[in-house]
Amino acid sequence: MATTISPHRRSLERQRIRQDWLLLAPQLILFIGLTLVPFAVAFPVLFTDRLSFQDTSVDYIGTANFFRIFNDPSVQAEYFPALWRTIRFVALNYVMVFVFGLTLALLIYEVGFTGWFFTIVYLPMMLSGLATGYIAEMLFSRSTGTVNLMLREWFGITSPIDIKLPEGTTVLLPILIGWRYAGFNVAIFLAGLLSIPTDTIEAARVDGASYWQRLWKVYFPQMIPAFIIATIFCLIGSFGVFDELIALNALSSNNEAKLLSVTFFTYAFQSQRLALGLVLTLQTFLPLVAIAVLLQRLQRRLQY
Repeated sequence: MATTISPHRRSLERQRIRQDWLLLAPQLILFIGLTLVPFAVAFPVLFTDRLSFQDTSVDYIGTANFFRIFNDPSVQAEYFPALWRTIRFVALNYVMVFVFGLTLALLIYEVGFTGWFFTIVYLPMMLSGLATGYIAEMLFSRSTGTVNLMLREWFGITSPIDIKLPEGTTVLLPILIGWRYAGFNVAIFLAGLLSIPTDTIEAARVDGASYWQRLWKVYFPQMIPAFIIATIFCLIGSFGVFDELIALNALSSNNEAKLLSVTFFTYAFQSQRLALGLVLTLQTFLPLVAIAVLLQRLQRRLQY
């Protein structure tokens, strides 16, 4: 027997749908206007030799730009070193996701830090990337950096930690990014911790499992979906780091800070190779999307 839905219930359902669309409308408009529309406008440029936005003598060259990464030594000399530096940064930044995010999430979950602790953890996210980079420069400047002055005064260390040197950038940049996005990663891991049924934790305690055993046998297996979500955001976000690199002189003398995002910017706005820069960006972006989709499907399968 078919179920009859009353007119009043249908009216409430339509009203709820309209309210949902009203809530989604601002974000949807921004996404369409700032993402889809610029992509649609830029797509034809991929198949031209356009040099800049002011270039008026544009010729159609087909898919030639897509093969420059394979047959142009000048492009290879810039792209592949930047790719290697980016991959190394992604790996180190991924470690920082757990060093900062997971550690702080466990402290909040186990110890119950709230209030002021939340404020401290989320405060770095209120800073712009450029400001964060300049803060790091002030802390680790060769001659006037606060950390270097403290090390020299308290411990007699005369070799400064210079964040603009290759070694300093390699080590300190992932720490800087991990510190800035600690609050974001804490939210992901804390959601994973709160989704664990408390009876499984209590059962492990009754069985005499130590804290480390509970972590590896109870917590982490049930947090795999949260780990995958954090991996997706870290992977995509690491390739998009830009402002902090500008503060570290990535556009001039600091080659170690010239990750792919800086390389794409250089092609588009400094080297007058706009179309080629857009193509290289697309060729890097599509594999990341494919990896993110695969990880998302894995996350859904492993969802408890």
